[in-house]
Parts: sequence; structure tokens; C-alpha cells
Amino acid sequence: MASFTEVTDAADPVLADYRHLRDVQLRQSLEAEHGLFLAEGEKVVRRAVEAGYQPRSFLMAPRWLDGLADVLEQTDAPCYVAPEALTEEVTGFHVHRGALASLHRRPLPSVAEVLAGARTVAVLEDVTDHTNVGAVLRSAAALGVDAVLLAPRCADPLYRRAVKVAMGAVFKVPWTRLPDWHDALPQLHDAGFTTVALTLADDAVELEAAVADLDRVALVLGSEGHGLSARWQESADVRAVVPMRAGVDSLNVAAAAAVACYVTVRR
Repeated sequence: MASFTEVTDAADPVLADYRHLRDVQLRQSLEAEHGLFLAEGEKVVRRAVEAGYQPRSFLMAPRWLDGLADVLEQTDAPCYVAPEALTEEVTGFHVHRGALASLHRRPLPSVAEVLAGARTVAVLEDVTDHTNVGAVLRSAAALGVDAVLLAPRCADPLYRRAVKVAMGAVFKVPWTRLPDWHDALPQLHDAGFTTVALTLADDAVELEAAVADLDRVALVLGSEGHGLSARWQESADVRAVVPMRAGVDSLNVAAAAAVACYVTVRR
């Protein structure tokens, strides 16, 4: 069972994992150095632990202890109990969901492991906004996509904001990073997937028609600003578009991913 310690000083060194949560660059370096990530909120903390991630510690306001009592009974990790005002001082924001956990990362699976048995996968190139990455993972899990692959420069799915937006879906849908950006799509083709790039290219066909008769599909989505790189557009098997009404040319990548996942899974 977790050990409980009341904390009354925001400078207490036991709270080091929870400092500067608003500073993305600092958090990324800290989390990479210590191999940890943060989960926020009762549901997300629970889903992380249930998915097998080992807790390093917990930070909770007293009123959240009962709701996570069963989770705390299953671990020897320390639980730091602090007033919500102190937690806000430490983290830099109001933790309105009342519970935080620091958890150990696990080695990422190989691409082959993630693709084993998959029929529909989403592939993200240079999606650098953590909110968008979290939203794509949530849509993928909700709509029945089998796996998600991320190019090397994509935002971290285990960054606190991404985990929070995904509502723990990052622990449900298999995902990993692609080690080779340049030849990633040809390699997916060789693995038996038809790569379908979402793009506004002149030769793009409507998505529903593009995927209708395909067996294994890899949906390919690009960055928030410029979309897919020329390399990935050219190396994709098919270029497709979600048709828009006049006056709007495209959707935000997270919205486009949700539509594309829904259409493709139902093919």
C-alpha cells in the first residue's frame, strides 16, 4: 500500500517531479532525464496504473484519496498529500482534477510489434502541438484505429497535456515512433499497408472513395501549419482529401484525423 506523507512546504524536495509543469522545455528535459511522465486527474491516473505503468509517486488533495483508494492499495509508491493551494503553487496552475501521479516510462515497442495484426493505423508527421497529438490518440482509440505511429519530431504523447487531452487513450491504443522518417511510408507499403495521405494536392481523391476497397490502410496526416512534407506526399500510395464546402479548405489536424479515422474504420 502507498505510504502517505503530508506536505506543507511548496519547496519540499519530494515534490520535484511536479514543479514547472507549465514550462514545456524544462519538463521535457526533466522527464527525459528521469524517464518519467505525469498523469493528471483521477481517471487518467487510474488508467495509467491499470495499463501497467509503475507509479513513482502521487500528489493529491485530501478529498481525492478515497476515489483512488483502490489504486493506492496496489502500490508501494509514496503519496504526498497537500492542500490544493499548495499544489497550485508547486505546479504553476490550478489542478482542478485534484490528483497527479509521476510514473515511470517504458521502452517503446518496435514498429513491427505495433503493426502486428493491425488493419487501420494513423501516421503523424511533425504534429508538434501536444493538444493535437492527444486529441488524435483519443479519436484513434474511440473510433477503432488499431495503432498510431509518430514521426521523430512529433510531440510527446506522454507529455502531461497530451495525456490529459487524450483522457488516458494514450494507454489504450498501441503507438510508437518511426525510426526512419525518409522511408517510413515505403516501409509501411512493404509491410502490407496502403498509405493514404491526407492532402490538398490537385490529384487528391475523396477519402471515402480512396479507402473503400482497401484492406490494410495507413492514414497519413501532417503538421498543423504546412501539412505533409513533399517527401511524404510523393511517397504515399494514394493522396486523399476530406471534401469541404466552399470557403473552407481544410480542418485542424485533430478534427481531420477524427473524420478520417471514422470514415476509414467503417470502410
